[in-house]
Amino acid sequence: MRSICCALALALTSACGSDSGGDSNAEDTARDITDVILTEVTGDCSDYVDRYTSTVRDINRNLGFTGDLVVTVTDDQCAFSTNAIPNHDFNDGARSFVNPTQAQTITYRIPRAPAIAGAPTALSLRTDNAIFLNGVKLDLLAAGCFGVGDGKIGCFNMGVPFRYDPMAASADFGTDSHNAHTQPDGTYHYHGNPNALFADDPATPSPVIGFAADGFPIHGSYFKDGDTVRKATSSYQLKSGDRAPIGDVDPGGAHDGTFVDDYDYAAGSGDLDACNGMSIGGHYGYYVTDTYPWVLGCFRGTPNASFNK
Repeated sequence: MRSICCALALALTSACGSDSGGDSNAEDTARDITDVILTEVTGDCSDYVDRYTSTVRDINRNLGFTGDLVVTVTDDQCAFSTNAIPNHDFNDGARSFVNPTQAQTITYRIPRAPAIAGAPTALSLRTDNAIFLNGVKLDLLAAGCFGVGDGKIGCFNMGVPFRYDPMAASADFGTDSHNAHTQPDGTYHYHGNPNALFADDPATPSPVIGFAADGFPIHGSYFKDGDTVRKATSSYQLKSGDRAPIGDVDPGGAHDGTFVDDYDYAAGSGDLDACNGMSIGGHYGYYVTDTYPWVLGCFRGTPNASFNK
């Protein structure tokens, strides 16, 4: 993968960091971000204004795709207009996606100056979680619960217990090497670490790789802790022992991470808060972690309505 400086090479353009007060549109010439590794750490979405393209392949179906992302800015918002095609090859798992990948037409908007809300907002199936800087969304929760249909789709009531975690190998959600697959309409989306966009490098803090629906940045896994650079750790822990029934639903077995109900938040047991974020130098952001909840546990700010499904 190619490494580039200043976010997506946009430091070379006058559009980078535009703050003119009106609409500031991306350049007509798109930047090729095929397989790029990001390096920029700025959490100001206006620093990513530009148009980006990529040329990638659906491996299992042997089809070519072109990614397209345009980032624009106004006084108080950034807009991400995307066709939801990633900047890397995809669908490279042991079996092909159930639903063929289809390009989309989507625009997400986030505040340039996100604020901590009075109380966190829980994740739900009604709101996409984030947009990454390659134009692909984060959608952590599965619409699959134990005992509902085939367990993969149809569980839209957030009150139903034992919702599967798509990141658990035991849940078998048919994701590719980027922890992603497609929704019924063909939208490619991540359920966790994209395994792209940032280097797995303990020598340097990770860059910003996207923005949550509330506008706060999402960083890769590494942060600077004093004189040491290390991975951020989640404060969610697996429950001990075997699962107890919830109502009349009883999947049995030990708490092994198959279901989101297998975890409890234990404040202070890791670096991150219940939303999987922390403040460094007075700036709040979320972090990709190796364990649940993977990227976000909730929203510390208020999600923008453009992320509503």
